[in-house]
Amino acid sequence: MLFAIIALGVLLIIVATTVFKLHPFLSLLLGTLFVGFASGMSFDLVVESINDGFGGVIANIGLVIVFGTIIGVILEKAGAAYRMAEVVLRVVGPKRPQLAMSLIGFIVSIPVFCDSGYIILSSLKKALAKRLKVAIASMAVALATGLYATHTLVPPTPGPIAAAGNIGAEQYLGTIILIGFLVAIPATFVGYLWAVKVASKIVVEEEEEGGQLDYDYDEVVRSFGKMPSTFASFLPILLPIILIGVGSILAVMEATGSVAAFFSFLGEPMIALLAGVVAALPLLPHYNDETLTKWVGKGLVDAAPILLITGTGGAFGTVIANSGIEELIQNWEFGTVFTGALFLLIPFIIAASLKTAQGSSTSALVITSSLVAPILPAAGVKVPCH
Repeated sequence: MLFAIIALGVLLIIVATTVFKLHPFLSLLLGTLFVGFASGMSFDLVVESINDGFGGVIANIGLVIVFGTIIGVILEKAGAAYRMAEVVLRVVGPKRPQLAMSLIGFIVSIPVFCDSGYIILSSLKKALAKRLKVAIASMAVALATGLYATHTLVPPTPGPIAAAGNIGAEQYLGTIILIGFLVAIPATFVGYLWAVKVASKIVVEEEEEGGQLDYDYDEVVRSFGKMPSTFASFLPILLPIILIGVGSILAVMEATGSVAAFFSFLGEPMIALLAGVVAALPLLPHYNDETLTKWVGKGLVDAAPILLITGTGGAFGTVIANSGIEELIQNWEFGTVFTGALFLLIPFIIAASLKTAQGSSTSALVITSSLVAPILPAAGVKVPCH
């Protein structure tokens, strides 16, 4: 019955989001309350679980998400994303346009939201397709798969950070970045192969008419205006990653001393992302109300729904944990069946279903991680990386 209640709770979230178009935050809250009360928890315990779960996750990764979002907005509006795209195009060359678009998406989507990155680079994609005489669908698939690979796998994009917070791995972002990169590379390459072998044979209706490809590459590049330098464009992304990586290495080495303590401090995800924000400030064309207030304000606005969804996801996970599901699994020795790689089928199926049903990768990451977090110990997953 408890498994059925949780399954109904997940189904309620999906239906409320897709059929009734309810915001994922409210859908998650509704599902959380349903699971809490239907599983027999007291009123006080439901309220306590929601408060503890919401506050615990936000306390650990709230500022990290905010800083990461601000970096993305500054890179987008200052033209740094265009500069990164231009550098990749120059390195890869015109003979492999789909590979160039995949790599551009791979890099840009680390700090910039996936959908924003696609919109930003859409004109460049169309102009390149026209200039190099390749199918627009092929370029679109290459760009999209590159964007999605890092959007869902590599911090500081918010989805992976939120998932890390839900499963208690927020202090291991260096490990997550490393493994995320390693997994994102073949994922991107598969998307590139699909773009070249399959999508290149798809003809878009507007493409035949010439309307959608009415873009001149040189004009598109000029329309970007004066772009920042390559170093300045990449620094806000690379600096936090390097600092987090150094902090992770020092933690593994169990280094001591004042120097190690200082770099461990810099390697804290919140401090590393704050350093990324500072590194992004020189990209601002002017220091006025438009940039210092409105651009940063847009970052806060973009971060708000993610914070709410992430916090509610933490509440959902805490309610599930307090419902007795972990003890039930341990008593049934359920964990001896779903251990190791086989256990990965559970979050994969849940996340794939949520993503297909409601479209948001971030929501799917948050909901799935909060759902599986309470049963990780019973499934034998007790440390971030075996």
